[in-house]
Amino acid sequence: MVPITPLDDAPEPCRLSARALVEAYATRTLSPVEAVDAVLARIETVDRTCNGFRFVDAVGARAQALAAERRYRAGTPLGPLDGVPTSVKDIVNVEGWSTRHGSLTTADTPADEDAPAVAHLRAAGAVLLGMTTTPEFGWKAVTDSPLTGITRNPWNPERTPGGSSGGAAVAAATGCGPLHIGTDGGGSIRIPCSFTGIVGIKPTFGRVPAHPLSFFGTVSHLGPMTRSVEDAAAMLAVMSQPDPRDWHQSWAAAVDAAALDGDLRGLRIGIWSTPPSGEVAAEVASGFHRALAVLTDLGAEVVPVSLPQDGLYEVFRVHWYAGAAQRLRAVDAARRDRIDPGFGDIARAGARLTLDDFMDASRARAAFGAAVEGLFAAEIDLMVSPTTALTAFEAGLELPAESNLERWIQWAGFSYPINLTQQPACSVPAGFDGDGLPIGLQLIGPKGADEAVLGAALAFERATRGGLDL
Repeated sequence: MVPITPLDDAPEPCRLSARALVEAYATRTLSPVEAVDAVLARIETVDRTCNGFRFVDAVGARAQALAAERRYRAGTPLGPLDGVPTSVKDIVNVEGWSTRHGSLTTADTPADEDAPAVAHLRAAGAVLLGMTTTPEFGWKAVTDSPLTGITRNPWNPERTPGGSSGGAAVAAATGCGPLHIGTDGGGSIRIPCSFTGIVGIKPTFGRVPAHPLSFFGTVSHLGPMTRSVEDAAAMLAVMSQPDPRDWHQSWAAAVDAAALDGDLRGLRIGIWSTPPSGEVAAEVASGFHRALAVLTDLGAEVVPVSLPQDGLYEVFRVHWYAGAAQRLRAVDAARRDRIDPGFGDIARAGARLTLDDFMDASRARAAFGAAVEGLFAAEIDLMVSPTTALTAFEAGLELPAESNLERWIQWAGFSYPINLTQQPACSVPAGFDGDGLPIGLQLIGPKGADEAVLGAALAFERATRGGLDL
C-alpha cells in the first residue's frame, strides 16, 4: 500500500513541477503571482508542523512574481525557470537577506551580494521565497539548531527529515515550491532526499560555483533538491553556469538538461552494498534489491564492486572536524557559549588535530579518490547503492536511539565517501519501509558525469513513477 504523501492536501499549483508551471504561465492558465501566492500560503500551513523555513520574504517574492507575470504577458520570459518558486538554504548568501547558518552566534546583517548559484537562478527569473532551515553551520546530517529548533519530517513529524539540508527537503516534499538550493558536505543533500522521498544531486565538485568557500573546504558541494529528476536537471543547468569568484570551479561547461536520454541499455553498473561504517537495515536492503531488479529490467548489467574502505571513516572525520574547528575560530569568542554543544564537541576535537593528521588524511583521501575513479575507468559506467543505510529516525536526535554510535558520520556511510571522491551522486525515491517512510537509491558516476547520473536517475524514476510502485 502506498502511504499518504505530504502533497495529498496541497493545492494544485503547489503540486506542479517547474516545467508544468512554466507551461501554465506560457498558456495563461496560471500566473506566476497565483502560483507564488499558493506556495506562500502552503509554507504558512506546513511550517506550523514541519518548521522548514528560517525566513520567508513574502513581499519580495510577490514582487518578483509580478515581474515574471509581466514578462510572460509580453512574450519575453527569461527561460525555463522564470517565475518558478525557489528556496535557498540558510548557508548560501542572498543579497538583502541575512545568512544565519542556523546559529545564535551570527549577526542579523543582510548580505551585500548573491552567492553564484543564487545569482544565476535570479537572472533566470526564479522567484526567491526565503531561506530553509539547517543545523548550526550544517555540521550534522539531521536538522535542528539553536536558532530555529527542530525541523520535522512531513511523512511522520516524529521523525527527522535528515540534514543538513532538511528544511529544503521538507519544502520540496510538501509543495512549498519546486526548486530548492541545498549544500552537501557529507550527504547533506542526499540524506534528506532519501528520508523525505524527493530527488537531489550532489554535483561533481566544482560544477556549481561557490562563494564564499565553505569552511569545510573541498568536501562541500552545492546542488538542487526537487521532486523530479527533470526539475533537478533544469535547475542544475542554471546553477552550474561559471562564476569567476570560485577559484575551484573546474567544470566550466554548464550541465545540459536536454542531454538526458534516460537509456540504461548496455550500461555496466557497479553494486556498492556495504558501507565503510554502519549497518544496512533489512528493509533498506530489501528495497535496494528491488531497485536493482528495475535497473536490470531497463537493460543495465549490474555487477558487485569492492571499494577500498579501510580507514575511510577516520579520513572523513579528520576533514570534517578540521573544518568545524576553522568555523568555530570565526565565531566571536563572546558568543561561543551559544553554539550547539555537539558542534562545539567536534570543533574542539578538530582543533586538537595535528598538521600530520590532516596531511595523512589528505593523502589517504587522494588514494581513495583515485581508486574509485580507476574503478569507473576500468570496470563500470556508474555505481549504485542505497542512499542511506536506514530510514528516518526520531526527530531532534543526531543518532538513532540506542544505536551505540558516536556521531552522525557513522550512519551516513553511503554518502560521505562520495564527498571525499568529489563525484556526482543523485538520490531518487525507491519505495518505503514498513512504517511508510521513504527509501532512497543513490546513483554515482565518475567526475564530470553529472548528465549520465541524472539520465540514469531519470530512467529509474520513469520506470517506478518516482519509486512509488516498488
